[in-house]
Amino acid sequence: MTPMRRMLGILAASSLAVSCGGSPSAPPAPQATKIALAERPEAGKVAPKPATTTVTPKLPEAGPPLPPKTYESKGRRDPFRPVTVAKEKPGLEVSTVKLVGIINGRKLLALVEAQNGLGYIVKPGDVLGNGHVTDVTLDSVTFAVIENSSPRETSLTLRLARD
Repeated sequence: MTPMRRMLGILAASSLAVSCGGSPSAPPAPQATKIALAERPEAGKVAPKPATTTVTPKLPEAGPPLPPKTYESKGRRDPFRPVTVAKEKPGLEVSTVKLVGIINGRKLLALVEAQNGLGYIVKPGDVLGNGHVTDVTLDSVTFAVIENSSPRETSLTLRLARD
């Protein structure tokens, strides 16, 4: 390789590395330039530099305020209201629910179904009707039930039906 080609290769590689590497820089602000008309520089004289001015975009004026929007539910839940989940189901008797299934994951969860067809997924510590879940095993769920007639807790265990 000739020294000239080698020099051009090094120059091209270094300019590519400089332009691709390093930290990303912000794009330059839009600028308008005015170039002063200059005569050809004569020997020994320096040509005048162009004068630069910054141009800023004109911001639009604020329009009239918009009317407030109202939500029409049309039978749907309002998505802008917080969801409230009641853990206690008043009026639900634990003795009337049946165990439908067990979910075996990080924790054991029980699937129980009320007489009205509503299903509940419960874990130990959850309250359901007049009882709270004390234990879930691979084939059963145990509730601690508080009867209205006595202040004592009684234990109720529901087992999966064997097919």
